[in-house]
Order: sequence, then C-alpha cells, then structure tokens
Amino acid sequence: MRNLKVTIQYNGENYCGWQKQPDTLGIQGTIQNAIYEITKEEVQLNASGRTDAGVHALGQVANFKLESKIPAYKIPSALNAKLPKDISIIACTEVDDEFHSRYSAKGKRYRYLIYNNMYRSPIYKDTSYHVRYDLDFEKMCEEAKHLIGEHDFKGFMSSGSSVNDTVRTIYDITLEKQENLIILEVEGNGFLYNMVRIIVGTLVDIGRGRINESLKDIIDSKNRGKCGHTAPPHGLFLKKVDY
Repeated sequence: MRNLKVTIQYNGENYCGWQKQPDTLGIQGTIQNAIYEITKEEVQLNASGRTDAGVHALGQVANFKLESKIPAYKIPSALNAKLPKDISIIACTEVDDEFHSRYSAKGKRYRYLIYNNMYRSPIYKDTSYHVRYDLDFEKMCEEAKHLIGEHDFKGFMSSGSSVNDTVRTIYDITLEKQENLIILEVEGNGFLYNMVRIIVGTLVDIGRGRINESLKDIIDSKNRGKCGHTAPPHGLFLKKVDY
C-alpha cells in the first residue's frame, strides 16, 4: 500500500470546513468521494489541519494510503475531473510510510486579505474582509512586529479548544498594501483555534483606533478580552505547510 501526499487548493465558501460531517458538505468528504469514484477504495484523507467553514487554501496538504497502482503524477488530473471547480489537486507525490500531513508538519503560513474601502467589492466579496473604516496602516505594521517570537498566545484563542499548551512561535509576519487591498501573511510553528483571525481583528481594531494598548501588553496579558474581534473566515487562506 502506498502513502500519497497531495497539495490542494480550494475556495471554502460553499463548505462546512475541512472535516467530513454526516449531513453537511466538507472538503475532506468531497475529495474522498472522488478518490472512491476513481479507485473504488475508501480512504482516510489526513490534512495538515482542519480549516473552518468559509476558509480557503492555496496549499493545504493531505495524505492517504492507496492500493491502486495509478501513477502519482496522474492522480491530480484524474481527481480534478471528478471534483467540483472550487477544489483542485495541484500536486501528488508518493512519500514514505511514516509521513503524516499533520504530525510531520514543522510550520504553516497563512494569508489574510482585507479590502479597505468605503464600498464593497464584487471581485473580493468571497475572499476578503470588507473594512469600510479608515485604517492606520503604518501603526498596524509597527504593532504587528510584537507578534514575532515565542509567546503564550492564550488570549488569541477562541473558546472551545481543548489545547493546554498555548505557547507558539511566530517566525514572520508581513503586511502589504496594494491600493485598497491589505495582504497580511503570518508564518509560525503552529496556530491556536482562530488565532490568525483574532490577530487580524486585533490589528484592524488597532488601525481604527479602537484599541490603544500596545500589542505587546495585550499578548502579555493572556486575556482574550483585551484582544480585538475575530475577523470573518472568508478572508483567510492556508498558504503553505512546511515539512
């Protein structure tokens, strides 16, 4: 039996998230069904991490075990012929048996898009957070630097998570402005539940002047109440996974 690693892009607008669920449409179940159509094998597709409803991916990674002898390089085309147009397999390679897309991962990079304009954009409506208020972009960039390094990000985690260790390391965070679009990218060794979306919401509130406290003090407080709002899911992309 072979262990296959696939890289996946998807627009999460029409899905309940990654995880397969009985009565709702998930990315995992949709791809597993396509694999079954081609191979008649029921597989367990393991992702690098579960994305929430509405979240997108530019480079989600998953692996599965397969008996079929279909060459790895042919699998993307075969699956894409069966998949809806908002999901695409963009790469497939055979990996050693010990590889697991989640447990072998060393880090992840996320992208978040903010459309900062008084009026909504029909182009970016499903893939960005529309913020109509003026934002102090330079202040957002300056405060974001405090996120880099190892910190206890307990305050940047939504309730409902069973994680006990809330210490994570952020390797890099960048903000770039292209006309009305603000592109935030953050890379780290791991992220807590809704951590990226809370980071974005906090930076937006700082940019609006709704939060005047230093982001360093907010991190040190470990208090969710001192952070900003949770930005909506549809602006978030899993960009890449590092191994």
